[in-house]
Amino acid sequence: MKKKAAFHTLGCKLNFTETSTIGDLFLKNDYEIVDFSDTADVYVINTCTVTENADKECRQIVRRALRTNPDAFVAVIGCYAQLKPEEVSGIKGVDVVLGSNEKFKIFSLVDNFKKNDISRIYVSDTDEMSAFYSASSSDADSRTRAFFKIQDGCDYKCTFCTIPLARGESRSLNPAEVVSQFKSLINRGYKEIILTGVNVGDYGSSVQKDFYKLLKELIEIKGEYRIRISSIEPNLLSDDILLLTADNPAICNHFHIPLQSGSPKVLQLMKRRYKISDYEKLIDRALNTISNVGLGVDIIVGFPGESEEEFLKTYNFVRELPVMYFHVFTYSERPNTPAINFSGRVDIAERKRRNKMLRILSDKKRYEFYTSMYGKELKVLFEEEKYNGYMKGFTSNYVRIKYPFNSDLVNKLKNVKITGVDDGVCTADLINFSPEQILTG
Repeated sequence: MKKKAAFHTLGCKLNFTETSTIGDLFLKNDYEIVDFSDTADVYVINTCTVTENADKECRQIVRRALRTNPDAFVAVIGCYAQLKPEEVSGIKGVDVVLGSNEKFKIFSLVDNFKKNDISRIYVSDTDEMSAFYSASSSDADSRTRAFFKIQDGCDYKCTFCTIPLARGESRSLNPAEVVSQFKSLINRGYKEIILTGVNVGDYGSSVQKDFYKLLKELIEIKGEYRIRISSIEPNLLSDDILLLTADNPAICNHFHIPLQSGSPKVLQLMKRRYKISDYEKLIDRALNTISNVGLGVDIIVGFPGESEEEFLKTYNFVRELPVMYFHVFTYSERPNTPAINFSGRVDIAERKRRNKMLRILSDKKRYEFYTSMYGKELKVLFEEEKYNGYMKGFTSNYVRIKYPFNSDLVNKLKNVKITGVDDGVCTADLINFSPEQILTG
């Protein structure tokens, strides 16, 4: 009987991508992958350390796994493990702690997956993180959309962020390997490939090919697919990339662009690499260059020094910004970051209030954008999941749509006409629909 392994991922899409690759290692070693709520022989928890809650959640997940199977081997891997290995090893029931490099070497570092009386730690210094470990969606997944890691680490010094401490300096996958793996994902049937990394737009600083040139090379590859960029810093979203996107439907007309604050004072405290005026001009250029472009924004609330007046500058700035949605994060103090020593601490309850205000505003912005799509023709990638008789999918500009379930549409790119908004998603009609068209794709 095959042994069973289960995985739980905390944090960003990059972490999910890496978990997928590690899951593939278990498949190759003759394990069966099961849901984390099922009884497994090995539980792997891939951690995040962006917020304090991620640390607490890790402890809760370890306890949950051991309630399901007290004899299971528990591995805690990733960013939290990298930054606080001793703390993680002190969690009752954890058998091995693997850092950001070591998590990809789990089968060479762990002789047998048997419970230990003492937790073992394998974590290298951040300065030693020069190798690039590739990751993408694997056979352990059932997605129609593949996440593909092409970059890791970060050279930026934002005062709130622990990611450079957890993942090291910026480094990139060799361009030839990017092309090879990209083709492999297309051949495995994925129709949308999402390029991920800690700072994707910084791709190429170590391989002599910048992100724009890489995109130009990828869109020359034959096949039915589209490329989505997971997130890109505003100072790295060049006019060349905007123009390339406008001219090539193979690149999704959707960008997620971190802002973090609409207050010049707070932005400076964060040591971000742009001004509010720069960000506003970038949004305008994107809207004027790319038809129906969908734009998302990251915002942090409650940063030290963010008074009510400074918060309202952010609120009013993004309220007028012609974007589709926000991802709102509540600031939490992280050890070994400059911001932890800043004055002007914001009360926790106030941080949560500001978060809620922006989330409500985000919902309104998304609804406004969705209704603006009424009557427009967009291309959607239909997914497998069924919701009360409906299937869902994303358009190129990241509009979520629903359509009566039809198994022949799964993993197909189809043109639709938006007909309305219902329960937070768009409704749509297929254009030039015929059974023969579906079957031939």
